[in-house]
Amino acid sequence: MRFIQTLKNIWAIEELRKRLIVTFLLVLVYRLGCFVVLPGINPDQLQAMKDFTSSSGLMDLLNMFSGGAFSQASILALGIMPYITASIVIQLLGMVLPSFQKMQREGESGRQKLNQYTRYLTVLILLLQGPAYLVNLNMQLGGALNFGFWNIAYLTVILAAGSMFIMWLGERITDRGIGNGISFIILVGIIARLPEALTYEFISRLPGSTGGQGGLVMFIVEVILLFAVTVCAILLVQGTRKVPVQYAKRIVGNKQYGGARQYIPLKVNAAGVMPIIFAQAIMFIPLAFAGFSDEGSSFLDINGFWYNLVFFILIVAFTYFYTAITVRPTQMAEDMKRNNGFIPGVKPGKKTAEYLDTIMSRITLPGSIFLGIVAILPAFARYFGISQNFAQFFGGTSLLIMVGVVLDTLQQVESHLMMHHYDGLMKDGKIKGRTTGSAY
Repeated sequence: MRFIQTLKNIWAIEELRKRLIVTFLLVLVYRLGCFVVLPGINPDQLQAMKDFTSSSGLMDLLNMFSGGAFSQASILALGIMPYITASIVIQLLGMVLPSFQKMQREGESGRQKLNQYTRYLTVLILLLQGPAYLVNLNMQLGGALNFGFWNIAYLTVILAAGSMFIMWLGERITDRGIGNGISFIILVGIIARLPEALTYEFISRLPGSTGGQGGLVMFIVEVILLFAVTVCAILLVQGTRKVPVQYAKRIVGNKQYGGARQYIPLKVNAAGVMPIIFAQAIMFIPLAFAGFSDEGSSFLDINGFWYNLVFFILIVAFTYFYTAITVRPTQMAEDMKRNNGFIPGVKPGKKTAEYLDTIMSRITLPGSIFLGIVAILPAFARYFGISQNFAQFFGGTSLLIMVGVVLDTLQQVESHLMMHHYDGLMKDGKIKGRTTGSAY
């Protein structure tokens, strides 16, 4: 009954109701666009592309993030990943180039400039990825499309326009809908594959199916394990180490300020999903040269031992790297000192920075190892006979994005409820979303 009452409360808030309706309509437009096939391509010929995508773990991963549009030769086939790639590049440039660092400190005007550069870079990436996708599509279809230069040119423009349209939909969801639009579109693309994967796994476990093992009992065990992994991912996303901070008392006029104890929440996984994205980008390099040499073929199987070992090591390394450049103990110590704050038992200034750096180093190690384990869990799922489509939901970027975006969206819904003096979504406590700067 509490759930029904919560739904009534959500619907009673006019602003929240409008935002949810707008979000639903924009998502519906996106899902319909995923089924619009590129002009000049017969949908009946796409079975070979679908078979190739499902047989390749990497291509199946890309297909998941596009909501299935990749294997359907849709006008939205390239999805939102080019924009995410451009965003990562701009973030990295902001860490090494003084001009980009200056724009990051300029507030709203600097953010608008960076967003503009991100869009320009997205278009450039699309113009490179579009022809590559079309050539691969033609190859999988046995050269049946007979693409000429001008055909590739105008289809590339259509693919680029489709991805830019997705980006526009994401911005509209952010402005007029609920949650972060880009992240929400990625979430929808991932969840859209879940019913199909779940149904396929259920049918494959039936006694009469080909290769079926374990029966329905094994399927139930898989669902329970998926639930347990999801709970662990929530703990990873929300895990924090609270550092107490005491602020000195100040008397201004007849009022007293400060004197209260607060906490700095240091995230166990401050890097979010960025280390996995970085590591996957590095692991794509052997795939780029796979056609020129047979060496390193062991790195081409995403379910293989060497691929996942190197993948795990890269995730741990990138977690430390990204945490070091996003969490700055020296800046935090200076801010505390400027506001008359101090950590009990620790001297302000350099000692505080060293203390915070030590804590971050200690909590980042288990966080990075846990993140690496979550990232390679799909390979373990495949080892135990779970289908490729369903195994992708047992970990990796998809699971962390789903958990993070759902928590962020529920947090925004709860903030609207609390603002209008309704009960929150949970009986005890509040929902905590991701406090990391990563939108993905």
